[in-house]
Amino acid sequence: MNMNKAFVFPGQGSQYPGMGRELYEKYPAAHQVFEEADDALGFSVSKMCFEGTQEELRLTENTQPAILAMSVAAFRVLEERGCRPDYVAGHSLGEYSALVAAGALTLGDAAVLVRQRGRYMQEAVPVGVGAMAALVGIESEMAHAVCAKAAEEQIVAPANLNSSVQVVIAGHREAVERAMTLAKEAGARHAIMLPVSAPFHCLLLQPAADRLKYDIDACSFADLKFPLITNVDAGPIETADAARKSLERQVTMPVRWQESVQWLLGKNVRKFVEVGPGKVLLGLIRNADKSVGMFNAEDEKSLENAFSGLL
Repeated sequence: MNMNKAFVFPGQGSQYPGMGRELYEKYPAAHQVFEEADDALGFSVSKMCFEGTQEELRLTENTQPAILAMSVAAFRVLEERGCRPDYVAGHSLGEYSALVAAGALTLGDAAVLVRQRGRYMQEAVPVGVGAMAALVGIESEMAHAVCAKAAEEQIVAPANLNSSVQVVIAGHREAVERAMTLAKEAGARHAIMLPVSAPFHCLLLQPAADRLKYDIDACSFADLKFPLITNVDAGPIETADAARKSLERQVTMPVRWQESVQWLLGKNVRKFVEVGPGKVLLGLIRNADKSVGMFNAEDEKSLENAFSGLL
Protein backbone atom coordinates (compact mmCIF):
# COMPACT_ATOMS: atom_id res chain seq x y z
CA MET A 1 0.00 0.00 0.00
CA ASN A 2 1.29 3.47 -0.89
CA MET A 3 2.23 5.81 1.94
CA ASN A 4 0.05 8.90 1.75
CA LYS A 5 0.61 12.56 2.68
CA ALA A 6 -1.81 14.94 4.36
CA PHE A 7 -1.54 18.71 4.58
CA VAL A 8 -3.25 20.13 7.68
CA PHE A 9 -4.08 23.80 8.18
CA PRO A 10 -4.16 25.52 11.59
CA GLY A 11 -6.95 27.56 13.12
CA GLN A 12 -7.27 30.52 15.42
CA GLY A 13 -4.68 30.73 18.18
CA SER A 14 -1.69 29.91 15.97
CA GLN A 15 -1.11 33.52 14.90
CA TYR A 16 1.98 35.50 15.92
CA PRO A 17 3.40 38.94 15.01
CA GLY A 18 5.66 38.87 11.95
CA MET A 19 4.23 35.65 10.54
CA GLY A 20 4.61 35.25 6.79
CA ARG A 21 7.12 38.06 6.27
CA GLU A 22 9.91 35.69 5.28
CA LEU A 23 7.63 33.84 2.84
CA TYR A 24 6.58 37.16 1.31
CA GLU A 25 10.17 38.30 0.85
CA LYS A 26 11.68 34.97 -0.33
CA TYR A 27 9.03 33.38 -2.56
CA PRO A 28 7.17 35.12 -5.43
CA ALA A 29 4.27 32.65 -5.12
CA ALA A 30 3.75 33.69 -1.49
CA HIS A 31 4.16 37.37 -2.35
CA GLN A 32 1.34 37.04 -4.86
CA VAL A 33 -0.97 35.38 -2.30
CA PHE A 34 -0.60 38.24 0.18
CA GLU A 35 -1.26 40.79 -2.59
CA GLU A 36 -4.38 38.88 -3.68
CA ALA A 37 -5.67 38.79 -0.11
CA ASP A 38 -5.02 42.54 0.35
CA ASP A 39 -6.91 43.31 -2.87
CA ALA A 40 -9.89 41.10 -1.94
CA LEU A 41 -10.23 42.58 1.55
CA GLY A 42 -9.58 46.22 0.68
CA PHE A 43 -7.04 46.57 3.48
CA SER A 44 -3.51 45.28 4.04
CA VAL A 45 -3.83 41.94 5.79
CA SER A 46 -0.18 41.41 4.82
CA LYS A 47 0.81 44.44 6.92
CA MET A 48 -1.35 43.03 9.74
CA CYS A 49 0.62 39.78 9.59
CA PHE A 50 4.06 41.38 9.32
CA GLU A 51 3.68 44.43 11.59
CA GLY A 52 0.49 43.94 13.63
CA THR A 53 0.68 43.67 17.40
CA GLN A 54 -0.40 40.56 19.29
CA GLU A 55 -3.50 42.51 20.41
CA GLU A 56 -4.48 43.44 16.84
CA LEU A 57 -3.90 39.90 15.60
CA ARG A 58 -6.02 38.49 18.43
CA LEU A 59 -9.16 40.31 17.17
CA THR A 60 -11.14 37.54 15.52
CA GLU A 61 -11.98 39.45 12.33
CA ASN A 62 -8.24 40.13 11.86
CA THR A 63 -6.99 36.72 13.01
CA GLN A 64 -9.01 34.72 10.54
CA PRO A 65 -7.94 36.37 7.24
CA ALA A 66 -4.36 36.72 8.53
CA ILE A 67 -3.98 32.99 9.23
CA LEU A 68 -5.74 32.12 5.96
CA ALA A 69 -3.37 34.32 3.90
CA MET A 70 -0.30 32.97 5.68
CA SER A 71 -1.41 29.34 5.26
CA VAL A 72 -2.30 29.67 1.58
CA ALA A 73 1.01 31.46 0.93
CA ALA A 74 2.93 28.54 2.43
CA PHE A 75 0.80 26.05 0.47
CA ARG A 76 1.45 27.83 -2.84
CA VAL A 77 5.21 27.58 -2.27
CA LEU A 78 4.92 23.84 -1.57
CA GLU A 79 2.67 23.40 -4.61
CA GLU A 80 5.07 25.29 -6.87
CA ARG A 81 7.82 22.88 -5.84
CA GLY A 82 5.69 19.87 -6.79
CA CYS A 83 4.54 18.90 -3.26
CA ARG A 84 0.95 17.72 -3.53
CA PRO A 85 -1.08 16.14 -0.73
CA ASP A 86 -3.27 13.06 -0.98
CA TYR A 87 -5.63 14.53 1.62
CA VAL A 88 -6.18 17.89 3.32
CA ALA A 89 -7.83 18.89 6.58
CA GLY A 90 -8.11 22.11 8.56
CA HIS A 91 -8.89 22.87 12.18
CA SER A 92 -11.95 25.18 12.31
CA LEU A 93 -10.80 28.29 10.38
CA GLY A 94 -8.15 26.06 8.78
CA GLU A 95 -10.88 24.28 6.83
CA TYR A 96 -11.16 27.42 4.66
CA SER A 97 -7.41 27.32 3.95
CA ALA A 98 -7.74 23.63 3.07
CA LEU A 99 -10.62 24.36 0.67
CA VAL A 100 -8.55 27.05 -1.10
CA ALA A 101 -5.65 24.57 -1.37
CA ALA A 102 -8.01 21.97 -2.83
CA GLY A 103 -9.34 24.46 -5.40
CA ALA A 104 -12.89 24.54 -4.02
CA LEU A 105 -12.79 28.24 -3.14
CA THR A 106 -10.83 31.17 -4.54
CA LEU A 107 -8.47 32.90 -2.14
CA GLY A 108 -10.39 36.18 -2.59
CA ASP A 109 -13.76 34.65 -1.71
CA ALA A 110 -12.28 32.76 1.25
CA ALA A 111 -10.57 35.88 2.60
CA VAL A 112 -13.82 37.86 2.56
CA LEU A 113 -15.77 34.95 4.05
CA VAL A 114 -13.42 34.46 7.01
CA ARG A 115 -13.29 38.20 7.70
CA GLN A 116 -17.11 38.16 7.89
CA ARG A 117 -17.08 34.89 9.84
CA GLY A 118 -14.84 36.47 12.47
CA ARG A 119 -17.03 39.57 12.72
CA TYR A 120 -20.28 37.61 12.93
CA MET A 121 -18.84 35.31 15.62
CA GLN A 122 -17.71 38.32 17.65
CA GLU A 123 -21.10 40.04 17.34
CA ALA A 124 -23.18 36.92 18.09
CA VAL A 125 -22.32 36.84 21.79
CA PRO A 126 -21.60 39.94 23.92
CA VAL A 127 -18.09 39.96 25.39
CA GLY A 128 -18.07 38.21 28.76
CA VAL A 129 -21.25 36.19 28.19
CA GLY A 130 -19.52 33.23 26.58
CA ALA A 131 -16.29 31.37 27.31
CA MET A 132 -14.14 28.42 26.26
CA ALA A 133 -11.98 26.14 28.39
CA ALA A 134 -9.52 23.33 27.69
CA LEU A 135 -10.00 20.13 29.66
CA VAL A 136 -6.78 18.10 29.76
CA GLY A 137 -6.58 14.45 30.75
CA ILE A 138 -10.21 13.68 29.98
CA GLU A 139 -11.80 11.69 27.15
CA SER A 140 -14.61 12.97 24.96
CA GLU A 141 -17.26 10.71 26.51
CA MET A 142 -16.57 12.12 29.98
CA ALA A 143 -16.45 15.68 28.58
CA HIS A 144 -19.94 15.21 27.09
CA ALA A 145 -21.23 13.89 30.43
CA VAL A 146 -19.67 16.76 32.40
CA CYS A 147 -21.16 19.36 30.04
CA ALA A 148 -24.63 17.77 30.19
CA LYS A 149 -24.54 17.94 34.01
CA ALA A 150 -23.11 21.48 34.10
CA ALA A 151 -25.56 23.07 31.63
CA GLU A 152 -28.44 23.77 34.03
CA GLU A 153 -30.60 25.36 31.28
CA GLN A 154 -27.60 27.19 29.84
CA ILE A 155 -25.40 26.07 26.94
CA VAL A 156 -22.08 24.28 27.36
CA ALA A 157 -20.77 21.54 25.08
CA PRO A 158 -17.58 20.07 23.63
CA ALA A 159 -16.35 22.41 20.88
CA ASN A 160 -13.00 20.90 19.86
CA LEU A 161 -12.45 17.15 20.24
CA ASN A 162 -8.72 17.56 19.78
CA SER A 163 -7.13 14.37 21.08
CA SER A 164 -7.68 11.45 23.45
CA VAL A 165 -6.56 13.68 26.32
CA GLN A 166 -7.74 17.18 25.30
CA VAL A 167 -11.26 18.50 24.80
CA VAL A 168 -12.15 22.19 24.52
CA ILE A 169 -15.63 23.16 25.71
CA ALA A 170 -17.67 26.28 24.93
CA GLY A 171 -20.85 27.99 26.04
CA HIS A 172 -22.19 30.40 28.67
CA ARG A 173 -19.37 31.47 30.99
CA GLU A 174 -21.10 30.26 34.17
CA ALA A 175 -21.85 26.86 32.63
CA VAL A 176 -18.26 26.53 31.39
CA GLU A 177 -17.01 27.32 34.91
CA ARG A 178 -19.33 24.66 36.39
CA ALA A 179 -18.08 22.14 33.81
CA MET A 180 -14.45 22.94 34.67
CA THR A 181 -15.13 22.16 38.35
CA LEU A 182 -16.94 18.91 37.49
CA ALA A 183 -14.16 17.89 35.08
CA LYS A 184 -11.53 18.27 37.82
CA GLU A 185 -13.71 16.20 40.17
CA ALA A 186 -13.95 13.56 37.42
CA GLY A 187 -10.15 13.32 37.18
CA ALA A 188 -9.12 15.92 34.59
CA ARG A 189 -5.48 16.99 35.13
CA HIS A 190 -6.17 20.57 34.11
CA ALA A 191 -9.15 22.78 33.29
CA ILE A 192 -7.95 26.05 31.77
CA MET A 193 -10.04 29.02 30.67
CA LEU A 194 -8.91 30.12 27.19
CA PRO A 195 -8.24 33.76 26.21
CA VAL A 196 -10.71 33.86 23.31
CA SER A 197 -13.14 36.56 22.28
CA ALA A 198 -16.16 34.33 21.61
CA PRO A 199 -17.44 30.80 22.43
CA PHE A 200 -16.71 29.09 19.10
CA HIS A 201 -18.40 25.92 17.82
CA CYS A 202 -21.43 25.90 20.08
CA LEU A 203 -25.12 26.79 19.73
CA LEU A 204 -24.56 30.30 21.09
CA LEU A 205 -23.16 31.08 17.63
CA GLN A 206 -26.36 30.21 15.75
CA PRO A 207 -26.91 33.93 14.87
CA ALA A 208 -23.43 33.97 13.28
CA ALA A 209 -24.17 30.76 11.37
CA ASP A 210 -27.42 32.24 10.01
CA ARG A 211 -25.65 35.40 8.78
CA LEU A 212 -22.69 33.53 7.31
CA LYS A 213 -24.96 31.18 5.34
CA TYR A 214 -26.02 34.08 3.09
CA ASP A 215 -22.38 34.92 2.34
CA ILE A 216 -21.45 31.27 1.73
CA ASP A 217 -24.43 30.83 -0.60
CA ALA A 218 -23.29 33.86 -2.61
CA CYS A 219 -19.85 32.30 -3.28
CA SER A 220 -18.94 29.94 -6.12
CA PHE A 221 -17.57 26.55 -5.09
CA ALA A 222 -15.79 23.98 -7.27
CA ASP A 223 -15.19 20.26 -6.82
CA LEU A 224 -12.05 19.47 -4.85
CA LYS A 225 -8.72 18.40 -6.39
CA PHE A 226 -8.09 16.10 -3.42
CA PRO A 227 -10.35 14.90 -0.59
CA LEU A 228 -10.86 17.08 2.48
CA ILE A 229 -11.65 15.53 5.86
CA THR A 230 -14.30 17.78 7.37
CA ASN A 231 -14.59 19.05 10.94
CA VAL A 232 -18.29 18.27 11.21
CA ASP A 233 -18.29 14.65 10.02
CA ALA A 234 -14.63 13.58 10.31
CA GLY A 235 -14.95 12.05 6.85
CA PRO A 236 -13.99 12.95 3.28
CA ILE A 237 -15.73 15.30 0.87
CA GLU A 238 -14.88 15.92 -2.78
CA THR A 239 -17.75 17.96 -4.24
CA ALA A 240 -18.58 21.66 -4.34
CA ASP A 241 -21.99 21.07 -2.73
CA ALA A 242 -20.49 19.09 0.16
CA ALA A 243 -17.89 21.82 0.77
CA ARG A 244 -20.58 24.50 0.96
CA LYS A 245 -22.73 22.48 3.38
CA SER A 246 -19.76 21.63 5.57
CA LEU A 247 -18.89 25.31 6.08
CA GLU A 248 -22.50 26.20 6.85
CA ARG A 249 -22.75 23.53 9.55
CA GLN A 250 -19.28 24.12 10.97
CA VAL A 251 -19.98 27.33 12.95
CA THR A 252 -22.10 25.68 15.67
CA MET A 253 -20.80 22.09 15.47
CA PRO A 254 -17.77 20.63 17.28
CA VAL A 255 -14.43 20.19 15.51
CA ARG A 256 -13.91 16.41 15.42
CA TRP A 257 -10.15 16.63 15.04
CA GLN A 258 -9.13 13.43 16.83
CA GLU A 259 -11.48 11.38 14.62
CA SER A 260 -10.23 13.18 11.50
CA VAL A 261 -6.62 12.27 12.35
CA GLN A 262 -7.63 8.66 13.02
CA TRP A 263 -9.40 8.54 9.64
CA LEU A 264 -6.23 9.77 7.91
CA LEU A 265 -4.06 7.27 9.77
CA GLY A 266 -6.49 4.56 8.66
CA LYS A 267 -5.80 5.61 5.04
CA ASN A 268 -2.08 5.00 5.58
CA VAL A 269 -1.13 8.66 5.84
CA ARG A 270 2.46 8.48 7.10
CA LYS A 271 3.54 12.08 6.49
CA PHE A 272 1.76 15.16 7.84
CA VAL A 273 2.64 18.76 7.00
CA GLU A 274 1.19 21.61 9.07
CA VAL A 275 0.86 24.40 6.51
CA GLY A 276 0.74 27.83 8.13
CA PRO A 277 1.74 29.37 11.46
CA GLY A 278 2.81 27.18 14.37
CA LYS A 279 2.87 23.47 15.18
CA VAL A 280 -0.28 23.05 17.29
CA LEU A 281 -1.80 20.41 15.03
CA LEU A 282 1.41 18.39 14.85
CA GLY A 283 1.34 18.16 18.63
CA LEU A 284 -2.19 16.71 18.50
CA ILE A 285 -1.19 14.27 15.73
CA ARG A 286 1.85 13.16 17.75
CA ASN A 287 -0.55 12.27 20.55
CA ALA A 288 -2.32 9.88 18.16
CA ASP A 289 0.76 8.32 16.49
CA LYS A 290 4.37 9.20 17.26
CA SER A 291 5.73 7.12 14.36
CA VAL A 292 4.49 9.30 11.48
CA GLY A 293 6.67 11.86 9.69
CA MET A 294 5.79 15.39 10.75
CA PHE A 295 6.80 18.67 9.11
CA ASN A 296 5.68 22.27 9.32
CA ALA A 297 5.75 24.96 6.63
CA GLU A 298 5.85 28.54 7.87
CA ASP A 299 9.27 30.01 6.93
CA GLU A 300 12.21 29.30 4.65
CA LYS A 301 13.93 26.81 6.96
CA SER A 302 10.81 24.74 7.70
CA LEU A 303 9.72 24.79 4.05
CA GLU A 304 13.08 23.51 2.85
CA ASN A 305 12.94 20.81 5.52
CA ALA A 306 9.46 19.83 4.36
CA PHE A 307 10.59 19.69 0.71
CA SER A 308 13.38 17.28 1.67
CA GLY A 309 11.14 15.12 3.82
CA LEU A 310 8.39 14.84 1.21
CA LEU A 311 10.61 13.75 -1.67
